[in-house]
Order: sequence, then C-alpha cells, then structure tokens
Amino acid sequence: MSEYLQNTDCSTDSIKHNGVIRTMDNDKYYVSIVAKSACVSCSAKGACNVTEIKEELVEVNKDKNDNYKIGDRVEILMEKSQGTRAVVLGYILPFVLLLLTLIASLNIFDDEGIAGLLALAILVPYYIVLYYLRDRVNDSFIFKIR
Repeated sequence: MSEYLQNTDCSTDSIKHNGVIRTMDNDKYYVSIVAKSACVSCSAKGACNVTEIKEELVEVNKDKNDNYKIGDRVEILMEKSQGTRAVVLGYILPFVLLLLTLIASLNIFDDEGIAGLLALAILVPYYIVLYYLRDRVNDSFIFKIR
C-alpha cells in the first residue's frame, strides 16, 4: 500500500498511505489506514494462510489551513527517514544489544544456556525504557495530510 512519491507535490523521500479520517479533536486527526503485507497481492495467498491485513490508527497534527471532516479520504505522508528510524529502534538496536550481550556473557560464563538467557533478558530493560520514552519517540515521528 505504501509507495514512493514521484510527483511534483512531494519528494521521493516520502512514503504515502491512503486513509480515512475516523475522529478528530482540537489539534489532531485520527486517520485509519489499512496496512497490507506483501502476501495480499500474491496469487498463492489462499493456499499459505500468511495473508495479513490490519487497520491502524495514525495521529496527524492539524494544520491551521486544514478543513477536513470525519469520513474524508486523505493521503498520509511520512518521510522515509522516519521509517528507517523506527526500524532501527524496533529491530536493529535490540538485535545488536542481544548479540553483544550474548558474546560478552559467553566470554564471562562459558555456559551457552546462561549466555542465551542473559541475551534475551537484556531486551526486557531495553523495551521498558522504550515504553517509558514512547511519548518522546512518538513526537519525533511526524505525519502530514495531503
């Protein structure tokens, strides 16, 4: 569903999703987008049961010039670098942390079982810290309506 924009209104550094405004308050729109996995367009999707379609609600700050109403179809724009940042925070940093902890604990304890458990256990504080910083992280992701 996401695609790179190559028109005059946006740069190729943007990702767009089509959505519908579900609700709004004084400073935000809450836009529903349908996230589809790549399997949805596969011709063998009926045989493998991996197909995944889910609806997500995205918060978009209102601009003073916006006149959108509930039910309006809109395009949500996000900079490609923000998607990269999300992947780094959600996948790459935890993997590096797990790997470094595994290597260090193998050198210290010389027991693979303990090293594996410690490597997995180190992810708990990482995700707890990420959870408590969620508002700060959320503020760094900016979506725009077009």
